[in-house]
Formats: sequence, structure tokens, C-alpha cells
Amino acid sequence: MSQHRRRTSARRVKQRAVIAGAAIAALGVGAGLWASGGDGGPPGSAAAAGSPSATPSPTRSYPLSSAPRTIPAVREHTPERGPGWQPARGHRVVVNDAALADEGRLIAGELGLTYAGEKDDERAGDLRLEMNEGKGANPESYTLTVRGGRVTVSGPAEAGVFYGTRTLKQAVRGGSAPEGVIRDEPDKPRRGFMLDIARKHFSAGWIEDRIRELGDLKFNEIGLHFSDDQAFRIESESHPEVVSEDHLTKAQVKKIVDLAASRHITVVPEIDSPGHLGAVIAAHPDLQLRNAQGTAVRGAVDISKKKAADIVDDLLNEYAGLFPGSRWHLGADEYQALTVSDPQASFPQLAAAARERYGSGAGVADLTTGWLNDRTATVRAHDRTPRAWNDGFFRSASVPADGDLEVAYWTGKEIGARQPLEYLQAGRKVINYNDEFLYYVLGQPQTFVYPTGERIYEQWTPRVLRGTEAVPARYDDQILGGSFAVWCDLANSQTEQQVAAGIRLPLAATVQKLWDPREPELSWTEFKALADRLR
Repeated sequence: MSQHRRRTSARRVKQRAVIAGAAIAALGVGAGLWASGGDGGPPGSAAAAGSPSATPSPTRSYPLSSAPRTIPAVREHTPERGPGWQPARGHRVVVNDAALADEGRLIAGELGLTYAGEKDDERAGDLRLEMNEGKGANPESYTLTVRGGRVTVSGPAEAGVFYGTRTLKQAVRGGSAPEGVIRDEPDKPRRGFMLDIARKHFSAGWIEDRIRELGDLKFNEIGLHFSDDQAFRIESESHPEVVSEDHLTKAQVKKIVDLAASRHITVVPEIDSPGHLGAVIAAHPDLQLRNAQGTAVRGAVDISKKKAADIVDDLLNEYAGLFPGSRWHLGADEYQALTVSDPQASFPQLAAAARERYGSGAGVADLTTGWLNDRTATVRAHDRTPRAWNDGFFRSASVPADGDLEVAYWTGKEIGARQPLEYLQAGRKVINYNDEFLYYVLGQPQTFVYPTGERIYEQWTPRVLRGTEAVPARYDDQILGGSFAVWCDLANSQTEQQVAAGIRLPLAATVQKLWDPREPELSWTEFKALADRLR
């Protein structure tokens, strides 16, 4: 039996134990109520009078509850006996901390309840949101208790309480939130969706709709790849000449960022460099990389020219104020100078610059790694955590990539690409973008096919970084999470509406495995039906 199967079996044994214990606890609750009369029953009951037969507690008319069906599935539910909870007119949402006002108002509006703010009193039907001390607890964890006609969602931080309200929202779509206690938290801290808005212009409203969808699914990242060879899609004051006609204004981006923050989602910007800068080169043709024969290299800037670094740094510094989140994607993939057989001979100006900076034995890979390290320093000055695509970490370089750079592992197909284990064994933290499962590439060019939710649900886990084989479990803590990605190589292949429909089930399957990588309890058919019901 595989380790995965043993763990799944252990999980089911634990769940059965929880349910069995809950049945005993439910009986204990009844006994506790009777004990309030002093003799095993309520005052005046037959049991209190010493009768051999006690009047059953009213809760005994209810069967033990079942865990709610949600996406992602809750990780632990202790069932109890009771009617559960349904939102009704006149019910209140109350909070114990003003910091939860946004979460309170949102769920109140979604469920048709009254937001009453900070209150200490209790009323029938209340939904109470609480932040507790929870020192050392996962800030994304929460406890949801349904009991006695009321609901309490508590957690150590706002994010966890928000996720508890997402669970409640989905649960009541099934009729009612079941009696009992849910204790839940994600397995992975990075649960992302990346959108290529450079090759295809997506409207601000469409992006906002995806953020609402992501929030309900408990994603916590959305990446915006807004600069590439085809276009540059966000307004700029420092370099307006690089901005494409169809673009997002800064006001629109701020609205997107604010909406994401209200759903505890970080917007991760990406200006890819030193390749994929065709839109910048169109405005600054003198920066285009050329080989020894004078042939231009598509999308690549000449990194021996200081002006190229200055423009990219200007943009990174400008957008730091627009994207206040803690993370930044620097790209660094597919620099064409390193895809030829002899980079030093093909690009003598780059080789010369490398030797001047790093010594006589340095080459183009060293200069390119130095470029990445310099951009890393630029965003780190703004207290951002940087990441780069795995093929931006060059094996042939003697200059090491900055130690804090996170690896966005997407492929093993590129020239010089390394197995995921090389990064993990070096101590790198990795985010899973496995292109064989998580890449939705418009038009399905080359060998890409549209990913299916079923394949992700049944075959992928965060440890499956390349191909279909999982890396050893001992590296699990170094894998921060994963991201489903939409790339728009053939931009007109699908409309916005078609993209939204095509990614709906893959997104649901992806977050299920990021929240809990173990074998799901539901079959794919059951999971799909649930996703269709919750949409």
C-alpha cells in the first residue's frame, strides 16, 4: 500500500472516530442539560423526581449532522444533533472587533441579514464573527460553530474569519448550515491564479468577477502578467511611451487591488525581464538585443546597456505604490541569448560585460543572473518577496541567484531546465505552476491542451511539480503552494466569457488540492455536481 493510501485510510479512521465521539458528546450534551435540574433531568421532569425513565431531550429528535458540502471541503467536522441554521429576515451579523466590519458587512449582504456591528448581547439567529488570541495559530484557520440557533465564526485573524464566512455561505446554499463544529485551515499558504493580460486585454469588470469567484473558493493570490512582447497593459507616468492603447488605468487597478484585499487576496504583479520586453523595445528600439551578425532577437533587451535596467527599475519602482502586496514576480524566463549553443560567441557584447563585472571566467549566464539579482534588489527595497520562473535560474552560471528568490516552477521542457529536486535540495522555496496540469493556454499551441478539472482533481497535488510524479514528502514544507495560469498565446481563440467558463472547474479542483492535498472524499462526478450547484 502506498504512503498516500495509508494516510487516506488513517484519515478516514480519524473521521469515524470524530463522528463516534461526537455521538457520545451529543448524548453528553443532553445529559448535561438534564443535570441542570440536579438529578439527571430538568426541574420537574420524571428523572428529577426519581423516575426510572427520563424524558428524552428535545435534541434527540434530530439525527447527527453531516459535514457541509463545500469547495474546498472542510477538513474536520464534529457533528451534533440539532436543526442547523438558516439565514432569515431579522437575523443579525455581529462582531467582537471593529476590524471584522468588512467581513461582517459582506456576509450580511450576501445572506440578506442585518449588520449590527460590535455587540455583546446574544439573540436568536445571530451570526457572530470573532477574532481570538490564537497565538501561533495559522492566521487562515477558523472554527465555525452552529449550535442553539446561532452561528459563531472565530479565528486568530481576519483572513480565517473571512474563510469561515465562505464556508457558511456555501453551506446555506445546500439548505442550512449543519449543527456542530467545523475546524478548518489550508494546507498551503499560496493558492493562486495567474492571468496573462499582456497578450489579451481583459476588462476590469471581468477581472473583478474572477476575484469574487476566487474569494469564495479561498484563493489568496491573483497574478497579473501585464508586460510582454505583444503589449504593456497598465497606465504609466514614468514611461507612458511603452503603454499599449488597450490598457487598465491606475484607477481601475486600484479598484481591483482594493477588491482583492477585501477578499484577502494579494495581487502579484509581473513585469517579465530581460526577455518578453517587446512592448518596451517598440518604444526604445535601441535597447533590442542583437547577435554578432546584427540580427535582432525578439523580445530581448541588451542587458549590457544601462538604459535597459534603468527603464525596468523605473517601472518596478513606480508600480510598487500601486501594488501594495508583499509579493512580486520578476519573470526572468526564456531569455533568448541563453538558448543558443555558444552565447559568448553569439553575443560578444554580453560576454564582455560579464567579464568586466564578474571577472575573466564569467559568461552570459552570469550577466543574466546578475540582472535578475539587481531587479530583486529593486523590489526588495519595497519590502516585497520576489519570485522568478524556474528557467531563470541558470545551471551554468557561477554567479548564484539571490537566495531569497522563490522558484515559480512551470516546466522542464526549456533548454537547460532542471528537475524540481535540484531547487528543493538547494533549499529553495517553490511554487507549483506545473504546465502539464495548470496551464490554460488559449488556442492550445505547441503541445498544450486545455487542462481539465477532473485530471487536476484525480492526479495532481502540490508535490507534482513536473510531469506526473510527486517529489518526496520530505520537501513538502518547501512547496509554498501552487497557481493555475491562463496564458493568451493565441489571444482571439476565446472570448472572456469562454475563458471564464473554461477555467471554472479547473480552479475549483486546484484549490481543493491546495487546501487539502489528500485524496478527496467525493468522486469527481460528485465534486463536479457540487461545483455546478454552488456556481
